[in-house]
Amino acid sequence: MSVGMMEVSVSSAEPVRPAGILQQNRVFLDFFWDLANPDQEVRLKAVENLIQYLKTGDKADELEYTFKRLVDGLAHTRETARPGFSLALGQVLSAFEDVSLQSILDRIKEKHNLQAVKRKLARNAMFGNLFGVLALHQSGRLVKEPQVVLGCIRLLQCLSQHKQHLKDLPSKTMTDILTEIPGGVFEEVLLSALEADLASAFRTPEQMQLLLVALQRFPQALKPKKLKKLLDSSTIINADNIPKIVEVLKMAARSVKKERVLPSVALDLLKLSLKEDSFQLFWDKAITEGMFKEPSGPTHYLSYRLLGSAMPLLSLSQLKEVLSGEVMMHYGEHVVSAQKPDRFKLAPEMDTYVSDFLQGCRDSDKQLAVMVSFTSLTNHGYPVVPSVWRVVQHLEPAALRSYVDWLKGMFLQPQPDRLLDFSTRKQKDKSKEQKDSSIFRLRKWIIARLASIIDNHQVKKHKDLIMNVARFVFFHAFFSAKKAATSDIAETSENLSIPLEDETRGALVNSFFGLLLSLHHMPLIDDSAAVNQKRSVGVTADGTMWIYHLVQYAQLLLSRPKHVQRVQPFSAEQKQAWDGMLESVANLKRKAKKGPTTESAAFQQLFLLIGMLLFKAPDEVLDIMKDLQSCIDKAQEKKANKKKQQAMEKEEPEWVEVMVDILLSLLSQQSRHIRQVCRTVFSSICPHVTAAALTAIIDVLDPDKEDEEDRVVVVTDDRKKIRKQLKDDDDEERDEDMEDDESEDGSDEESEGEEEEKEEGEVDQNFRLELMKVLQQQNALATEEDASSDEDLDDEAMMQLDKSLSVLFSEQKKMIQAKKNEKMKLQKERGLVRDFKIKVLDLVEVFVARQAGSPLILGLVEPLLNIIDRGMSSGSEQQEQDFLRRAADIFRNHLCRSKVYCRTAGDRQGELHDLLDKLMSKAQKLSDSSLCLYYFSASLYVVKVLRGAPPSETNEEEPAADGAAASVNDPTFMGNVDVDRVSSLFREALISFMSRRKSPLTSQMFTDLFTRFPVLCVKLLDTTVQHITSGVREHQQCQACVLVLRAMQSRDIQKLLSSSEWTQLCEKVLAQVVLSLGQAGQAESKVAKEKLVKTLELCQFVVKHIHQQKLFVDLEQLKKVLQSLTSNVSFKKTGKLEDTYWAVMKHFGVMRPKVEKTKPSKDSEQEAAPKKMKGFLPETKKRKKRNKPVLEPAGDKLASDTKPGEQKGKAKKKQDKKTKQKRPADGSVASQTIPAKKSKMQPDRKAGKKKKPKQKKGGEQI
Repeated sequence: MSVGMMEVSVSSAEPVRPAGILQQNRVFLDFFWDLANPDQEVRLKAVENLIQYLKTGDKADELEYTFKRLVDGLAHTRETARPGFSLALGQVLSAFEDVSLQSILDRIKEKHNLQAVKRKLARNAMFGNLFGVLALHQSGRLVKEPQVVLGCIRLLQCLSQHKQHLKDLPSKTMTDILTEIPGGVFEEVLLSALEADLASAFRTPEQMQLLLVALQRFPQALKPKKLKKLLDSSTIINADNIPKIVEVLKMAARSVKKERVLPSVALDLLKLSLKEDSFQLFWDKAITEGMFKEPSGPTHYLSYRLLGSAMPLLSLSQLKEVLSGEVMMHYGEHVVSAQKPDRFKLAPEMDTYVSDFLQGCRDSDKQLAVMVSFTSLTNHGYPVVPSVWRVVQHLEPAALRSYVDWLKGMFLQPQPDRLLDFSTRKQKDKSKEQKDSSIFRLRKWIIARLASIIDNHQVKKHKDLIMNVARFVFFHAFFSAKKAATSDIAETSENLSIPLEDETRGALVNSFFGLLLSLHHMPLIDDSAAVNQKRSVGVTADGTMWIYHLVQYAQLLLSRPKHVQRVQPFSAEQKQAWDGMLESVANLKRKAKKGPTTESAAFQQLFLLIGMLLFKAPDEVLDIMKDLQSCIDKAQEKKANKKKQQAMEKEEPEWVEVMVDILLSLLSQQSRHIRQVCRTVFSSICPHVTAAALTAIIDVLDPDKEDEEDRVVVVTDDRKKIRKQLKDDDDEERDEDMEDDESEDGSDEESEGEEEEKEEGEVDQNFRLELMKVLQQQNALATEEDASSDEDLDDEAMMQLDKSLSVLFSEQKKMIQAKKNEKMKLQKERGLVRDFKIKVLDLVEVFVARQAGSPLILGLVEPLLNIIDRGMSSGSEQQEQDFLRRAADIFRNHLCRSKVYCRTAGDRQGELHDLLDKLMSKAQKLSDSSLCLYYFSASLYVVKVLRGAPPSETNEEEPAADGAAASVNDPTFMGNVDVDRVSSLFREALISFMSRRKSPLTSQMFTDLFTRFPVLCVKLLDTTVQHITSGVREHQQCQACVLVLRAMQSRDIQKLLSSSEWTQLCEKVLAQVVLSLGQAGQAESKVAKEKLVKTLELCQFVVKHIHQQKLFVDLEQLKKVLQSLTSNVSFKKTGKLEDTYWAVMKHFGVMRPKVEKTKPSKDSEQEAAPKKMKGFLPETKKRKKRNKPVLEPAGDKLASDTKPGEQKGKAKKKQDKKTKQKRPADGSVASQTIPAKKSKMQPDRKAGKKKKPKQKKGGEQI
């Protein structure tokens, strides 16, 4: 096709070309550019648009050009372009069926002929052929033209020889073609062409895959007789072919080592074995024996992946056999060994296989078989699958029920013989203890497995199953069955073949309280019953709490002493407390029927939880239970007689204080469930909290009361025997705390390194004295008298000395270890105290959120500030930082920024003013600006409380915003604020900020003050204006300008000032601005420039305001200063400073001069740019020359003797001698070469350039 055919017609006025010549346009050509675009969406859109374009009208030339471009593009150098051209060619062939596929195939072969193409483009030609065949295949028309199919197959057979470039793509393409052609075409056309490939099926995985696809698609063509002729056997899977199949599978495994996938040939072989009824032979000989002869690697991973993929294809008996064989054993060993870091882990892939199988299989028996088999794969009794294996959520209810029953049965009667157990080398060395410990490990895993089933909300479970598991765990944790069984308690009929150990019971106890937490958060099982209601958690469908059902079950067990006995029987006092708890809960439930409240539900939950804790730690919980019952009784009496006692009592009842103490004591335990229940209970009693109760909470957090804090910790530490039972509580919070303790230990060791060195120094000194004593006793210490003696100790004395030294060093080692243990103990206690305080902050947060309008909230300001102050100066441990961050968040976001605040503080004006004075004086003395911000925020909060709400808001009972001026209807309203006193406090702070070089105060603090309280802003304006020039530094002067500008921009300030006051303010500001601008220098520093910019911004606002309101203010002095400013300050063409300056001058009628942009002429540019001399190095690249004498011509040789520098002359003579020796070799006269060399060494470039050819001939040295 000529070049003229590809040109784009730009003008429509051109004469029409004769028919047959391609009329190209830009849109049409852009399709081919888009086909090579890296973006797949662009390529697909281009294919669609190209076909639509070709279908509109008769475009034979465009179609011909399209085929040419698409065939050329198949071998595109860009990898992303080839699929685009291939797809386009296939779609165009599909759309235009009148085009022969044979012609396109011929074009492809001709264009991308591997024999004729250059070696550089051979790889592109290979891909061109491959993508051409793919295009023909994608057209969907291969079935209609069998000869084209044959041609494609032969072309692919040729391409399959180039595996280094194409890998297995030709074989896969042949396989894809075979899957679509009919049987007749295969028998008539392809069978003869593929006989060689089919006969060599056992050579490569690709040829085996081709044979397997042919067998699946054309079983009639490849009958046993034909297979006998091709492979010398009528079946593929037989004993003779097993070694060949193993080799094929090994090659396939190595080929996908990087991809980490299952080769399709392996799965097809497995399917064929099922079809030929030779699965047992294939699995035992080829997989189990053949693939595991090599060490762990790709062959093993192929077997594991084949195991996972085979599960949906096998029957129930085959499934059980495969999942209990050697492959599973090897998989278990892999899981255990892969736990080490930097090792490949196949367990996630197996989890995906099992999950997909359980989702796709609805047969409960098969689901159960898979779950039981994987659970039975144990390492020294402990299953290799995790106890929180999430595949259980895909089980059918029947399979889940059977699986839970199997777990319970294995717990009660462990049968190690039915497990697929293996052991590592270390475990085999300890074979004596293996049996007992393996049973404990198995039971421990089963407990965690049962708990995780209940904890996973995605599992399809019913109420009966949940209660079944909870009752099972509770019964075996705290009870044991007697010989006499009863039908009411199903657990009594299940006997333990091996008694439970104490460690197992401890795991059951922890698991049970973890179950209580899971049940506390469990949503309703039947969500359809509560579609339009609030989502409820922790209750059953009838509204009863899960924990209440368990308490009833516990009462049933306690009422049957003939059939059941407690592991640790209740004492009479403990039984009385239990009965009292049941009675209190019954009373609360009866009162809740009249009118259910959150308070009654919270108290019920607390009672039930403490009742369950009676089984775990009865001695510790007994006193708490008694106090709680008395509190509830007093609270109910208070509510019943509230109307009678309201006028008589002035203080809240004491029961609230006792309740707070109970909650604090419960928070000291490591349990997330207890923490959440305490938070809920405290939220319900917040309206009744008194000052004394709140003080008890604050005292726990007060860092100044370490003694009282220690006393609280000692109360919990006195019961160490009970605490040992509590320390292994099965909560995630406990694990996090221990991790924090470990990190805290490491950081404390670093921070106290100096103290350790001092202690070690003392210990070393004492140890040195003891060592000298031992040596003196054995006469082994050298003295001055026997220093010259060469006699050594005899053997007995040496043995005695060694014994004494070993005793001494062992005691020293024990002493050092004891000190380390003591230090670790103290650090852990400190961590427990800090964790306890973090939990107590929950109560503070709840109180601030629920009772933000209470006068008691004001008592939290100073304690929280004290906590933040101490926290910022404390250590950098993670717990310390968490505690500080939590306290700061409560203070700033929940207290100071709350929309609800105390509005009944009228009787505490003096106290609040004193508090404000204290806060402001403390803020000015601080050194940390971040800490000062909290004190200043507290001061603004106190002012907000003193001001109160305007009368309109008080009547409407709408909460005001966080001090925003927009929420106050009357800006002059200040409520109970002593404006003079408060303004004097803030004035002192403002003066301190402006007059101190290092002040913790910032301008943003005063900006917030001016915005929230305009009245105070008016009082402080004069002081702020003065510091525009009297600030201690330029930074303070700049901030004064910013504050004055923000104040004058406020509409509330403008309302508060009369016209005369506003005029006076403008005059004062302008006077200070004139002085400030008059003092302006060059403004080279960043601070000086910023000050000048802020001053000009303030000046701009004032001048603009004066002109708008037509105030009588003299601006002449300001104009003169501004005009003279250009001589003092160097202005640039653009910039913030320059723009602001000219914006101010615009108000005086002075416009910014326009700078004409002139383009430099080309002649001047050429003159300015020096000409580059070709063939010479630039000056920067030249080696610096030493001072050398300028050589004279040969005629003046005698005159050179008179020049200074004899050494330089000698060097010159030596150089001349060398040149004289070299020159005659070229047949030239020496006298003629000397001037050329001398002229070369002269600095004149032009002379050097002229002599360049001669220098080359003369053998120039560089």
